Amino acid sequence: MTGGRGSPASEGVAAGVVGPAGTAGTAGAGNPGGTTGTTGTTGTSAPATAPPLDVELAAALAALGDRSRTRLTAENLAVQHARDAASRPRPTAAELRADGRFAVEELHVPGARGRPEVTLVHARPADATGPLPVLFYLHGGGMVMGNAWSVLPRILRDWSGPLGLAVMSVEYRLAPQTPFPGPLEDCHAGLLWTVGRADALGIDAGRVVIGGKSAGGGLAAALTLLNRDRGDGPAPIGQLLLCPMLDDRLDTPSAHQLAGVGPWDRSSAAVAWQAYLGDRYGDPDLPPHATPARATDLGGLPPAYLDVGSAETFRDETADYAHGIWRAGGDAELHVWPGAFHGFDSVAPAAVLSREARTARTRWLSRVLGRATLRPCTAGTRSTTPPRRSG
Repeated sequence: MTGGRGSPASEGVAAGVVGPAGTAGTAGAGNPGGTTGTTGTTGTSAPATAPPLDVELAAALAALGDRSRTRLTAENLAVQHARDAASRPRPTAAELRADGRFAVEELHVPGARGRPEVTLVHARPADATGPLPVLFYLHGGGMVMGNAWSVLPRILRDWSGPLGLAVMSVEYRLAPQTPFPGPLEDCHAGLLWTVGRADALGIDAGRVVIGGKSAGGGLAAALTLLNRDRGDGPAPIGQLLLCPMLDDRLDTPSAHQLAGVGPWDRSSAAVAWQAYLGDRYGDPDLPPHATPARATDLGGLPPAYLDVGSAETFRDETADYAHGIWRAGGDAELHVWPGAFHGFDSVAPAAVLSREARTARTRWLSRVLGRATLRPCTAGTRSTTPPRRSG
């Protein structure tokens, strides 16, 4: 979550790129409309007026000018990807170590069967002792952009240091070169390897939080479902879903209401979903591991923290997902930040609402970690495959 004022969407997307950090896409050719999310919310008609923006956030958005209005298209996807990569250089391991405050290593671990290696960036407070809880984190970028390194400075500053938390950030492969299920399988392989090597890594496999922002939040929800359904991984103590990308169908009221509003709307997100789902885009029988909002059973999941802005496309699918967890008897904490657009805390990190959002997330993490008790790893067979290290 490293974006600043020059970045029009969550986790710092290139200038001139509408932060494809995972907002929902457009109903159109190949994308069936009138379908329902987890609470059956549909958006057959759009309200005429979008919710008002918070005053501070509106000023920050206006300062972006045309950069907040550029839309992602199939034709400019490659250009936008290159521009994003050029404008968001990856911090080096030395930079992430922050004058010795953090221990950082880049690991190259086995992928799923028949798939390439997965790169993980492991970071932790340098002076920490004993096995630490771990945040298994998935970056944003609309499934088509972003990287595992750029999100770490803020995570280390806000959470790892204050909470004594290890972080494992995943460099999953990106669409369209690698469509579903490739990125999700990368994340799953990384999760299994991490808990399988917990002792060697100095982490507590009984205190794992799966988290992500935007597209990464959607992947985190999908990974949590996949982990539950396959039964071959850990028992996470929480899932941290920040403005998550959950629903490819894009027919909620907010998806219609916020069309053309803010730095990311249905038209841009449709391109991201098409890139991620490939030939399966618009398939009415997509599994929930591809688009978590399609899940009909949200039982047996760890406690969830979900947050979203009232003035962003993802508002209703995020609220729907929380309601689905509650209806299944689960634990979910939902925050809808009034007047906030997608990625508001990256565009305007100093705004009052951004500070309040970061505080709420930190308090939830602190509570979840505090409630967790040390317990044996439930991952089954432990990996004995050593990683390749770099950096």
